[in-house]
Amino acid sequence: MELKKNVFIIGSKGIPAKYGGFETFVENLTLKRQNNSIQYYVACMGKDNKEFEHNNAKCFNIKVPNIGPAKAVYYDIMALKRSISYIKEHNIKNATIYILACRIGPFIGHYKKKLKKLQAKLYVNPDGHEWKRAKWNGAIKKYWKLSEKLMVKHADLLICDSINIEKYIKKDYKKYKPRTNFIAYGSDVEKSTLNDDDEKLVDWYNKNKIKPKEYYLLVGRFVPENNYEIMIREYMKSQSTKDFVLITNVEENKFYETLKEKTLFYKDPRIKFVGTVYDKQLLKKIRENAYGYIHGHEVGGTNPSLLEALATTDLNLLLDVGFNKEVGKDAAFYWDKEDGNLSRLLNELDNMNEQQIQDYSKKAKERIKTAYSWEKIIQEYEIIL
Repeated sequence: MELKKNVFIIGSKGIPAKYGGFETFVENLTLKRQNNSIQYYVACMGKDNKEFEHNNAKCFNIKVPNIGPAKAVYYDIMALKRSISYIKEHNIKNATIYILACRIGPFIGHYKKKLKKLQAKLYVNPDGHEWKRAKWNGAIKKYWKLSEKLMVKHADLLICDSINIEKYIKKDYKKYKPRTNFIAYGSDVEKSTLNDDDEKLVDWYNKNKIKPKEYYLLVGRFVPENNYEIMIREYMKSQSTKDFVLITNVEENKFYETLKEKTLFYKDPRIKFVGTVYDKQLLKKIRENAYGYIHGHEVGGTNPSLLEALATTDLNLLLDVGFNKEVGKDAAFYWDKEDGNLSRLLNELDNMNEQQIQDYSKKAKERIKTAYSWEKIIQEYEIIL
């Protein structure tokens, strides 16, 4: 009989998934589990310390005080402490702690000793280049870089969701001889359950004065390193007759006000900030009905919103960086930050014929099916965990 594996997952906001990438990953990993000899334990950020079950995973809430940027660090440490106590109390054998992102490097050495005593393994997903993000000041960037270094040093295995991140870890931290494995992030290619005449969809289009196949789309966090300024400037420069629809949260955002002043985008009726869409089927349908998708992410590994775009949207215009190229390959178009580059591409794509559009659409979906399906990703995880 196969020995039961006990996997404790720390670093996502928890399941059921309401938020971004890591949460969706944990949701799928537990929901689509193929190997019944794995028991998952999932740390969740909560308002209490309750325990509950979801997707046959044992979930435990961690109550976190609102202490600003240090909140995530506190949360990961408390989740790790709770996992170690649980392993001790229940005398759990064959345990693995899998930490998503490198937030607690300065503290990990202390806990690694405890894990060693319990014969528990420490796996880490290094995520993307958090220390490069524009929102952090110099001191926080230094903390992130140090934290990453120490997480790499103490991990028994680093699971990288991007080939480029794996290369970077092996090169920059060569002295630690890191053991790494590449397993991508997943996506699905099922169509939206909504019809074109669904009231929800029609209302959304009417409210925002948008027509199907008459807009380019962007869905993502509203942060400077996702290159909003360049994309907006280039769009304004283009002759495209289509709208540029941005699904992102700009409420009480200083960056939004700065962008407004710098680009005067509000004078261009094609640029439409439409807020957020949390209804998954509605968002999927909006993606399917877009003429094209513009992706400006520059920092990080495999980006979930890029996978979703390739799985749903016909034409994909990606910033030409290693992370995006390894995902899109020949199923997408690429632009760089050079003045006029994206606007020229937009002018060209506006005049594509239906056959060319369908060829790219097919290629993009095939790319997701062969390299990024959740079934494939989960199979790979279950071998390694």
